[in-house]
Amino acid sequence: MPFVRIDALGADPDRLDALGRAVHDALVETIGIPPDDCFQVLTGHDSTTSTLRYDDYLDVHRDDGIVFVAITLRAGRTPAQKQALYRRIAELAHDYSGTEPRNVFVTLTENESVDWSLGHGAAQYVGGD
Repeated sequence: MPFVRIDALGADPDRLDALGRAVHDALVETIGIPPDDCFQVLTGHDSTTSTLRYDDYLDVHRDDGIVFVAITLRAGRTPAQKQALYRRIAELAHDYSGTEPRNVFVTLTENESVDWSLGHGAAQYVGGD
């Protein structure tokens, strides 16, 4: 059950949709997330009322095509699975939205089953709830 936040500079609704699909498809393909397990917050920033800040850290030249992808999910994936996920997100973001892979910045935050409530005030992943 990943929860995804995508922030993109200068993104219209079509680009945001394409980025959301790219991340979801990568999650399904690389770490086996069920196809109907899609929870995302997609936000475009216009550089006037909101913006994103970035630099060339680690010699990656980023520009106004920057996309921040923050994924929260339950712990348990291997380093190889995570690396495959990062690669696939960058590939699909390029294929679906034209975003340059160098502009795709991804973070994963892992937590435990008890840290999720999917509705009704219940912790569905915890037995006996």
